[in-house]
Amino acid sequence: MKRIVIALGGNALGNTSEEQLERVRITAEAVVGIVKAGYEVVVCHGNGPQVGMINLAFEKGHEAGIVPEMHLPECTAMSQGYIGYHLQQAIDQELVKNQIQDTVVITMLTQVIVDEEDPAFQNPTKPIGRYYEEEEARRLMAETGQIYKEDSGRGYRRVVASPQPVSIYERISLNTLINAHHVVIAGGGGGIPVVKEPDGSYHGVAAVVDKDLAAEKLAELVNADAFVILTAVDKVSIHFGKPDQEDLSQITLSQAEQYIKEGHFAPGSMLPKVKAAMKFIVQRKEGVSIICSLEKAAEALNGKTGTRIVNK
Repeated sequence: MKRIVIALGGNALGNTSEEQLERVRITAEAVVGIVKAGYEVVVCHGNGPQVGMINLAFEKGHEAGIVPEMHLPECTAMSQGYIGYHLQQAIDQELVKNQIQDTVVITMLTQVIVDEEDPAFQNPTKPIGRYYEEEEARRLMAETGQIYKEDSGRGYRRVVASPQPVSIYERISLNTLINAHHVVIAGGGGGIPVVKEPDGSYHGVAAVVDKDLAAEKLAELVNADAFVILTAVDKVSIHFGKPDQEDLSQITLSQAEQYIKEGHFAPGSMLPKVKAAMKFIVQRKEGVSIICSLEKAAEALNGKTGTRIVNK
């Protein structure tokens, strides 16, 4: 069996629990279609809207004196649990519908190891939580030591580091589950960032690992044959949104590097996806990276749509 790691964006899951319950059904259909095609599947998901909602709820509750403060690693863990629960049930229901009885769906709480010396900790850039007026943001910075920055003219938001993933704590367990042909949901929200203590133990840190980079690292560690990044478009494009837009069916690493130099991919959307896809090819060499839409994932694996990034 071939092994595939799928990276699914958090925005594809909606902003509320009700929206998410509806949207995971679409994800489940795509995942089970890939299982039916003979793949071992790992699903990594984003958590941007979801962890923001959890963080905001605790912020408001703490300000009102109702609940204690909840730190970012714990909020990320909560989002992994509740998104994983919805995905797990939806995929299981789809497996039953397709009379696939011997495949189990498992959600794994996933810790992603980062380097505490990563330069990202000295320059936090990832905004989280709600917006504040400047005066309130300055008060919070003085009281908590946290960093707040102005965001797009809409107010101030807390920013945290976005370090590079080094490894995954549960990598051995992940391989065991995949080898047993289970569908595994892991690396949710980029994983819970942890750093290693001198005694060999780990503790969580207030940071956000890019979901696509975390999924790529997971794909490396489980020796995936394919790394698929699901997005809102069927293919990666150059000259996007312009009259001369060109959709790309297959590109090499060197072509991708040239397109990046020419500025074809937006930093906040397609660029990190292309970079993650490229990194997988560099590390695995014989694997393939695919960027495509959720609804057409199975077709993309058959080469009928999507953008493939290959070594040569």
